[in-house]
Amino acid sequence: MSKYIVTGVDGNFGSIVAEKIQTLVPKQDLLFTAPTGERLKKYEEQGIKTAVANFNDAQELTRIFKNADKLLLISMPFVGEKRRSAHKNVVDACVAGNVKQIIYTSLVNATDPTNPSIEKIDHAWTESYVENTTLDYLFLRNSQYTEAMISNYFAVGKNGVLANNQAEGKMAYISREDCAHAAAYAVANPYLHREILNINGPELTTIARLVEIGNQITGNDVTYKSVSDDEDYAIFDKMGVPRTTDGNFKKGSSAPFSSDGMVTFGKAIRLGKMATYSNDFLTLTGRQPKNIQYLFEHADQYQIGDRHSVDHG
Repeated sequence: MSKYIVTGVDGNFGSIVAEKIQTLVPKQDLLFTAPTGERLKKYEEQGIKTAVANFNDAQELTRIFKNADKLLLISMPFVGEKRRSAHKNVVDACVAGNVKQIIYTSLVNATDPTNPSIEKIDHAWTESYVENTTLDYLFLRNSQYTEAMISNYFAVGKNGVLANNQAEGKMAYISREDCAHAAAYAVANPYLHREILNINGPELTTIARLVEIGNQITGNDVTYKSVSDDEDYAIFDKMGVPRTTDGNFKKGSSAPFSSDGMVTFGKAIRLGKMATYSNDFLTLTGRQPKNIQYLFEHADQYQIGDRHSVDHG
């Protein structure tokens, strides 16, 4: 019997993977983990094996992960040493537990030293740490979620101004749902080894073009305004968005990310550091990713939601 582990099934991303993977892999081969047992109950009722996994307890993780064929590590939603430490414990447990392959959800252009995004630092570190073990691996370098920008679009109102520092930079926006489906297909695929895949949307686009598409679909009259990095920080400060992921987040915020992360990510887009496009999603899943038009047409289903992690540290 095979053993495929999906971590973090309690989260926005992981819950989508958990549903999709059941259509690709026999239920008896699955093991779902989360930091608490509450959100595992529904999977237990479906006959899927589960385990409460504390990413700060490498010894217990080793026991849970032992002899798995594949493990999907969904990157943690906080930034910095805390995230790197959690990822290190998972990777170390995979090595000690004789896991055959780790699949990690990373970020486009993660290892480019000229990429100013602070979000990419932990991803580059994690990729490097995995590469220096004996583990087989797949790195899924995801583009920015379209849901984040759609939530931002609606937050400014029907005739509002969407202002950020991306300017004319391009990004192949992709839905979080598609990224999660790509992760499920990667877990189910027995033929990919030690590869890096770019999980991108169907086209490179500017934020101004995304706003234009939103207006065409909704009939709104939202305007895009390019601002400086300092002005972008000021916008988020006014919204009460914390500078780092250790800050206090407002429930239901249209910007459930730290401003350090968003501003440096926007700068990276403006400088062309995120303009990665490939057909890897199509090759992996056998279909095209959903475009911006579709997500606006079904906008009630594609909002970013809260993004906070249970941390036992």
